[in-house]
Amino acid sequence: MNDIEKYEFDRSGYLIIKDLLTAEQCKLLRAAVDELEEHALSNLKRDPRKLDPWGFNQDYHRNERGYHAWGEKAFGKTLMIEDFWNATPAFDFLIHHEKTMGYVNSVVQGRKTINNSEIRIRYPGNATGSHMGGPISHKYRYSFTEGKIDCMMVRMVYFPHDVGMDQGPFSVVPGTHKSNWPQPYGQLGPDDEPGMIGLPVRAGDAIFFSENTRHGGLINRSQQTRKTLHVGYGPHWMMSQNIATGDEPYYLLDSTKKRLIKEQLELFRS
Repeated sequence: MNDIEKYEFDRSGYLIIKDLLTAEQCKLLRAAVDELEEHALSNLKRDPRKLDPWGFNQDYHRNERGYHAWGEKAFGKTLMIEDFWNATPAFDFLIHHEKTMGYVNSVVQGRKTINNSEIRIRYPGNATGSHMGGPISHKYRYSFTEGKIDCMMVRMVYFPHDVGMDQGPFSVVPGTHKSNWPQPYGQLGPDDEPGMIGLPVRAGDAIFFSENTRHGGLINRSQQTRKTLHVGYGPHWMMSQNIATGDEPYYLLDSTKKRLIKEQLELFRS
């Protein structure tokens, strides 16, 4: 992370990183996500089930391939696939991805580990509600200590295809990672919340942000299904921040562990 990026991240709580992934990597991700979407949709109603531990009453399908999924394919709906590392080696290159780790190492101090992995598939008409920002849980705190940015949870969002302003772009209220006041506007959607801005991107771009920044996803007003991959990082003591396994040990299959190299395995809490 260069000096300009550090300044902008500290000022706004997020960065748009151009061309973080190559065209070939985007092609690989698109194919892997498409295959996993089809597999998840055909298995969503089957056992075994996993009820989220955070009390959101999200009833997940826990697949033998090691992922958790909920949602549906319909207008205004979302399909969420968590723990996607287990499903296929196609995603492995994102674990200890060199450019990504350059950003993570700049703002998370000490040993850091992956605590979140989700594919968000947002169908036409869907929006992701606004959340976070201001004084929230210590797990998501943003601070500046001894001359360094010191984040708890941060996320890198990878975009395998273009997402314009009509396609439900990721949205933020800049600067809210430092706010001392909770959001005062009630349950407004991201399209109506004051200060919320959409961040259009091209395939291969990524958005890196502090989880303490208020964020969401604007309404997908297009006919294109919007697909993104989220990977969260934080201090090694933080347990899973996926909804299906929140604050439980990170869910990694033995078969996944066996195929990862040492540097990749060290990015998972043990």
